[in-house]
Amino acid sequence: MVQIVLVTLGLFALLHIVVFGRDLIKHKDNLGSGSWPISIGIGFVTDFLDTLGIGSFAPTAMLLDVTKQLDTPKDLPGTLNVGHALSCLLEGLIFITVVDVDPITLFSLIAASIVGSWLGSKTVTKLPASTVQFWMGWALIVTAVLMALRQLELIDLLGAGNTATGLSGGLLIVGIIGNGIFGALMTIGVGLYAPCMAMVYMLGLSPLVAFPIMSGSCGALMPVASVNFIKEGAYSRRVSLGIALGGIVGVIIAAKFVTGLDLSILVWIIIFVVIYTGITYIRKSRKPAAA
Repeated sequence: MVQIVLVTLGLFALLHIVVFGRDLIKHKDNLGSGSWPISIGIGFVTDFLDTLGIGSFAPTAMLLDVTKQLDTPKDLPGTLNVGHALSCLLEGLIFITVVDVDPITLFSLIAASIVGSWLGSKTVTKLPASTVQFWMGWALIVTAVLMALRQLELIDLLGAGNTATGLSGGLLIVGIIGNGIFGALMTIGVGLYAPCMAMVYMLGLSPLVAFPIMSGSCGALMPVASVNFIKEGAYSRRVSLGIALGGIVGVIIAAKFVTGLDLSILVWIIIFVVIYTGITYIRKSRKPAAA
């Protein structure tokens, strides 16, 4: 099953390279505005953060706005998806290869996220995004507090000790349902990384196991989303290519950093990421929706 996941991600990577590459060659004389050094730098920083589980979309959107890299705000969604697709795929390939994870758990949770995103595009998008973000934000903060108490050995969660590399029975069903929900919530802007990190920990898995699951899930989703943006030309070609080039380097460096960390330190990093994401969701829920 691990080989099936790796081959699938490899095919998605090939699809993205072909579609993206053909469009770049077709428009090689006019790649649009933007600075190569700034775009590459943005890709490096944001995909380094993405590999740590913090996410890349929000930091990229902020940096693109500050540096005025895009001609029109309408190109932002496409630029985010096209620019970060390859680096996210690389994250998945690296973590699935180097992190010990049960094949059935890996395959099931990634498949669940894909199904969830498809169902979510038809159902969850009808929900008020601000309400979902608000309650998800508080849920993440509460979860992070429980994780911290568990780390301080003040409480015990499911008695698993956070050393398992796979799920079975009822816990596997909970994981499948959870990741399916997170995949669905991605369609209204609730990222999968932090909730997946929290769920994996709460189910007693080793904190490292979250990385191949969450990066594999998103790595399978983003290339598909990118195809339509590329076909419509609704993205910045120069900026997206710069982000992709810088992002690949950022992922390689960050992956070595993550896999070399002591697990107790990694848990505290995950707790910080989950709290940060929870606060971000609550703040976003209180802002008026953009037109």
